[in-house]
Amino acid sequence: MKRVIAVADIGGTNARFATAELDGDSVLRLSEPETLRTSHVSSFGEAWKAFVRKLDGDAPDSLGLSFAGPVDGPEIKLTNNDWTIDRDALRALGIHDVRIVNDFGAVAHAVGALGDEHFRELCGPSGPIAKDGVTTVIGPGTGLGVAQIVSGSVLETEGGHAGFAPADDVEEQVHRDLRARFGRVEIEHLASGPGLANIHRVLTSDMMDDSELWAAVLSGSELTAFDHWCAILGGFAGDLALVHGAHAVVVAGGLGYRLRDRLPTSRFQERFVAKGKFQTRMRSIPVRILDHPQPGLLGAAIAFARG
Repeated sequence: MKRVIAVADIGGTNARFATAELDGDSVLRLSEPETLRTSHVSSFGEAWKAFVRKLDGDAPDSLGLSFAGPVDGPEIKLTNNDWTIDRDALRALGIHDVRIVNDFGAVAHAVGALGDEHFRELCGPSGPIAKDGVTTVIGPGTGLGVAQIVSGSVLETEGGHAGFAPADDVEEQVHRDLRARFGRVEIEHLASGPGLANIHRVLTSDMMDDSELWAAVLSGSELTAFDHWCAILGGFAGDLALVHGAHAVVVAGGLGYRLRDRLPTSRFQERFVAKGKFQTRMRSIPVRILDHPQPGLLGAAIAFARG
């Protein structure tokens, strides 16, 4: 049976809304997303009302929601923002049927459902990735998302908050600086959007905003900090592959998508395989970049459709 639901992908920086047409447990179509900066809107309720005002016709009363934070409590809060959501508040907005998944769980749902044409080779052997083993999904954005797909089932994690292990003298220096600032140094402090500025600060003593640095990177500038950023991301992705027993690794997230032309020529591969006696095994793992502009919205729709 066909139906139309609303879908939302709520991150620390952006809130994206769309409608999705479902047929049973399949997603037939996503509308063009409406995007708002979470810093420009006071709450999810205000963002929802802004989205509804732009719809033709009545708002759907069903919602597939991807949310950047733990989603297993009665009230959920963004990890990198003050927004909170609870089911009573959703009902007050006219939303009576909701499925909430962690934002990176949603991305993993999309990874598990998309065809080979949506994956670019980053490193490792060519060919399609296996769908019947373990796939590690990692994605840098406002934070650092981590999920697993195990024989088709999605496992949500908070792996981005694992501790950071420096692997060279520069990273030792960065680690000392961040430990003085934060106490515990998490991998998300480096292998994320804001992480580039943390690395750049130690290398140059320059307090540039991370948005300025990423604009430079995406315009083609070669920054020493970006070189280290790619190495750190690759090293952690390799560590996750060992921990998860992964048969494949997929890099997703907002930055993963925007860097799909840069990562394959970066130090990512060098550090991904640099695992001592396990280097041969690491070279046998296909690593792909997810080439889809809205995996969070798609994944939220898939999670809702499949219940």
